[in-house]
Amino acid sequence: MPEETKQSIPYRPTRLQELQVNERPQERMERLGPSALQDRELLAMILRSGSKGFNVLEVAGQILQEAGSLANIANFQPEDFQRIKGIGKVKSLQMAAVSEITRRTIIQKSGERPVFDEPEKVYRYVFPISTSLSVEKFWILCLTRKNTLVRMSEITSGTAVASLVHPREVFREAIRHGAVALIAVHNHPSGDPSPSSADIRVTRQLREAAKIVDIELLDHIVVGNESYDPRGIGYYSFRDAGIL
Repeated sequence: MPEETKQSIPYRPTRLQELQVNERPQERMERLGPSALQDRELLAMILRSGSKGFNVLEVAGQILQEAGSLANIANFQPEDFQRIKGIGKVKSLQMAAVSEITRRTIIQKSGERPVFDEPEKVYRYVFPISTSLSVEKFWILCLTRKNTLVRMSEITSGTAVASLVHPREVFREAIRHGAVALIAVHNHPSGDPSPSSADIRVTRQLREAAKIVDIELLDHIVVGNESYDPRGIGYYSFRDAGIL
């Protein structure tokens, strides 16, 4: 005999739920305050409007998907925002300005700027930023004579399999921020920080360029994940390996 089927009862949202679903972020914020908004709604409040074919919540959702998390947006550059459909040049600059304000606020609230005198400190600092990335990114930590951080700058963002950097781009940024020394950092999305032949080649190029511009290259660190590192430490230091 066929099994007895149960008639499903259609879900009918309450009037309050219908209002909440249809509310725009601004209306929810006015009624409940900013803490009640979802991440994409907060971004939508900053974006203010979408573009033809994309409403503002869709654009905000695309930003979150591209970044991987709200925290990672703090490291977005204008070109990162401009890759999102619905964001033009002006809006990408506005969003990058908000990201920079966020980054500076975090640094100032944390008290003294971090001092990078050993590779593990660099790893612990960069890992939260890199852990959800699906592409390689290359950063430099611009430092003072006492290895205090002046600025962390993203130099390149690569594809899923490769990230290229030229010494010219690295040292132009270091000079712009008055760095006396720098530490190069890039991530391996696979989680295994073991260096590739390209990583070794780039490190040697940076080492030679550093001598010319008289900015000390303290280290080049590949950030991975402890779970995927054959050595179980999560990073690779070219200084510790004797290449620098």
